[in-house]
Amino acid sequence: MTKDLLFEIGCEEIPAGFVPKALDKLEKFINKRLASARLGFVSIKVFGTPRRLAVVVEGLEAKQEDAETEVRGPKKEAAYGPDGAPTRALEGFARGQGVSLDSVRLVDTGKGEQVYITKKIKGANTEDILPELLFDALGSDLFGKTMRWGRHEVSFARPVHWLLALYGEKQIDVEFGHIRSGNKTFGHRFHAKKSEGFEVDSIESYFKVLKEAYVVVEPEERKSIIREGLKRCADEVGGILLPDDALVEEVTYLVEYPIVVRGCFEEEFLKLPSDIIINAGREHQRYFSIVDSEGRLLPYFLTVANTEAKEMGVVVKGNERVLRARLNDAKFYFDSDIDVPFVEHAEALKGVVFQKKLGTSYEKAERFTRLALFIGAEARISAVAEESESPATYLLDEGNPATYTGPDPFQSMRLIIGRAAMLSKADLTTGVVGEFPKLQGVMGGVYAARSEETLDVSRAIVEHYLPIASGGVLPESLPGAIVSIADKLDTIVGCFAVGLIPTGTQDPYALRRQALGIIAILSRAEIDVPLDSMVAHAALLLSDKMEGTQEEVVAKVLDFFKERLRNQLLSEELPFDSIDSVLSAPWYGISDATQRIRAIEKFKAHPACNDLVIAFKRVSNILKKTEPKAGEPNPTLFVEDEERALYEISLEVAPVVAEHSLAGDYSALLESLASIKERIDAFFDTVMVMAEDESVKANRLALLQQVRNLYSKIADLSKLTA
Repeated sequence: MTKDLLFEIGCEEIPAGFVPKALDKLEKFINKRLASARLGFVSIKVFGTPRRLAVVVEGLEAKQEDAETEVRGPKKEAAYGPDGAPTRALEGFARGQGVSLDSVRLVDTGKGEQVYITKKIKGANTEDILPELLFDALGSDLFGKTMRWGRHEVSFARPVHWLLALYGEKQIDVEFGHIRSGNKTFGHRFHAKKSEGFEVDSIESYFKVLKEAYVVVEPEERKSIIREGLKRCADEVGGILLPDDALVEEVTYLVEYPIVVRGCFEEEFLKLPSDIIINAGREHQRYFSIVDSEGRLLPYFLTVANTEAKEMGVVVKGNERVLRARLNDAKFYFDSDIDVPFVEHAEALKGVVFQKKLGTSYEKAERFTRLALFIGAEARISAVAEESESPATYLLDEGNPATYTGPDPFQSMRLIIGRAAMLSKADLTTGVVGEFPKLQGVMGGVYAARSEETLDVSRAIVEHYLPIASGGVLPESLPGAIVSIADKLDTIVGCFAVGLIPTGTQDPYALRRQALGIIAILSRAEIDVPLDSMVAHAALLLSDKMEGTQEEVVAKVLDFFKERLRNQLLSEELPFDSIDSVLSAPWYGISDATQRIRAIEKFKAHPACNDLVIAFKRVSNILKKTEPKAGEPNPTLFVEDEERALYEISLEVAPVVAEHSLAGDYSALLESLASIKERIDAFFDTVMVMAEDESVKANRLALLQQVRNLYSKIADLSKLTA
């Protein structure tokens, strides 16, 4: 027999970002607890609005399944006396388990015999299990932050006002602080007519009651209503909704009864950069923007209300008044900003502290400008290596690529990188960014363009903040990518240099996110610069700030990156053993390391792979125990034909492996390694590596070292699971 479970938690408005995560955790918690309680069910669904979290379990079994469990008792020596009679220990054990001595049996555990019993557990009624289960759900880790209210000992995201718990038609008693569960739900805060609530006797009546009480409890239904309303309102003025899925997701959890309304603003504000207008509406008021068919901003905005007022025009005018005030502020700051040359904003960074131990933002810009020029040089942009005496040179007129007329295109690239790096943080001192922090970088590009910087410089300034989040958009231009890496790497190495290392959930400078951003950029092969050389150069530029040695800082930073890279690769569902094998070899070329991992995965299907891995494990294990001295094997010391044959094929394969490695053709490289499998097998079948003659033994170890060198810079193949 089955019945349906309905559980609703009603509370004050929960922050929008909390709700979807809490629903996901609630579903997983209920699912796990029902499974551990041996209660079967057909389906589980969760629903939520700002004022309620609800879970519906359909087809929930009315009783637990009966079960059996094995209980271990004392060892035989303690359970029985010399005469074979039960001891008090055995009698106490049986009594405690509620069984007779006849139920006891002895089991050989491999470490002697021990007493066991098979205990039958009778299934309990579901309605007796649910009170504790639902109470535990309320106290589970649904939210990142919780609060207490009144004098109650319980905590939740916001104060709880009601609980609805029904199993079939029967109420389930759940107490949470001062709240006792019942059979009532509550409708929309303003539209619902019954302040005392609505009685519910089934899942069907629950959804019916809420619909009549102006609550759309299903998130996807609210989202659909919002999207349709946004499109309709945009169509009415001949415009197109500016896509913003993240904002749609947010407002879905801000309302229970969505109403889309349209407002407008004065066309004179369209003289402002469109990003300012969009940001002013979106970030503070959750407004959507409308554009024309060519992507130009129109003087309208859309917002999603939670209440259908009698006079919606009053609601619209209120929203227009708020936006107008924001745009007037933005216009004032923008006009003030453009009255000051953009280069002067960069100079003003001398008065902005980046971090107490790492100096000002101007010092930081100087450091990562040098680092960016170094990366450019390593990336084979030859003239980038010609650094000026001071990065500040790139703030002078001759540092502007727009004024450069020289013949060398690489010289121009150097100027673009240097100029963009030194100007990249200048917008932090502007009024618009002070008012709208999320526009940093974007406004830098706008101000740079208005100051007649080249398109390349303006673009690199915008792109150097990318990616903003994991999986986000990456810089498309080479200067933008290089400046982005340099800026992020300076922050990471700088923080490690002064002891600001992330611990647990604490990462105030977002070093993990910035490391993942660098990894994402370097995964593109066009910047073929080893990470270790960049980290070492960044540490060199920070030498006057170091609290430890440069070597220690570089090692810690590389370990930090290695762990981020490992986790990133695992998230891409690449096998652990393939990742571990490559990360145990030189891995600092991020794109190259990823290619090697994928090649190894492909090679696992090769018929010789398993046997080759076993052979390489033997090579690795022998060398691990007695690492040979540096040196080449001496052919005149070979005794057996098999060691001579292995030597010859290793010499034959070495240049082929090197050629494939240089070309980045790791699939072909691994195929070449497969050709030595039979020679390795024959060697181990015939040759005693640890010979009594020390010179012969050393020579054989040197031969194995030569074999390992064939693949050691590609991957430690001995770490693969054969």
